[in-house]
Amino acid sequence: MSNEAVQPYQRIAQDYGEKIRQGRLAAGTKLPGIRELSEEYGVAAGTVQRALTELRNAGLIYSHQGRGSFVSNSSGNAGQDPTTLAIKALESQVAELSARLDKLEQGRDD
Repeated sequence: MSNEAVQPYQRIAQDYGEKIRQGRLAAGTKLPGIRELSEEYGVAAGTVQRALTELRNAGLIYSHQGRGSFVSNSSGNAGQDPTTLAIKALESQVAELSARLDKLEQGRDD
């Protein structure tokens, strides 16, 4: 697949996925923040968020609201059952939607 055919969020997810799988980012390592990654890749914050969602869904990272994203203890989910993976993906999406809702509600209070 050529770089032109890869979406920006996919490029970020591929880059960080490779770093994790190759052991260049150890378990527990904090990833750069959304703003920093946006600047590094020259993309919008939403693009970075989508890349992080892809990495979370793949089980490569986990995120804590307000603290950032970190490399998971296991790089990948080869041995995990599909139901567990689906639940993790849904939990990640719910957390992301909750954060967005909180931001929207805070904007209304101003």
